[in-house]
Amino acid sequence: MVAVPEIGTSGPFVPCATEGARVPVPVRLVAIAVSPMELLRPESDLARLVGTAGQVDLLTACEDGPAGAERALTSYLDYPDYDDEDEDEDEDPAGDAPDGLPWIPPHPEPVDEVPSAVARLDLPDLRLHRLGLRSPLGPGAESDLVAALSELVGFDPEPGVYCLAPVPAPGDPNRSVVVRAAQRVAQVYGLPVLRYRCLSLSVVADPA
Repeated sequence: MVAVPEIGTSGPFVPCATEGARVPVPVRLVAIAVSPMELLRPESDLARLVGTAGQVDLLTACEDGPAGAERALTSYLDYPDYDDEDEDEDEDPAGDAPDGLPWIPPHPEPVDEVPSAVARLDLPDLRLHRLGLRSPLGPGAESDLVAALSELVGFDPEPGVYCLAPVPAPGDPNRSVVVRAAQRVAQVYGLPVLRYRCLSLSVVADPA
């Protein structure tokens, strides 16, 4: 896999890296992805490029989950370590239940596994910024992403700052919003743009 430069008016043109050619090594990368999964998935091109760069700020637009939306924790199945047999529903240790109503033991807080998963990638120069927008990304999301990316780039970026964005995918609305936001920021600041390839995860049915 190679970094594919943006072709257009976003910023200075960067020669395409081919097999055997050296990929440009930015002093700093300001990267954007739809969700953390693009960094964490096996054979991630994004993770590979992040590992070859200097300081990296990665902005993710959404969280992973059903259709990319926030997960609704609605059943005990969402808490694999919770054992309701260890609690007596008739006992209220804190005395908080109103008179005449059964006490319902509180659910444990859901665990955010993204930070630990990112730490296992051993990318010490990576700083992850999660915007947590709702998916699918709506009309105002692009402006939110532009504002967040601009803050990461800074008022007067030093030489050697590159923008890293996914390869466009017209059939993916979320990625299209992310790509447009990166293009706008790169054009305003005159940043070179590198592209990373996104891998599609597929489910293969077990043979009968």
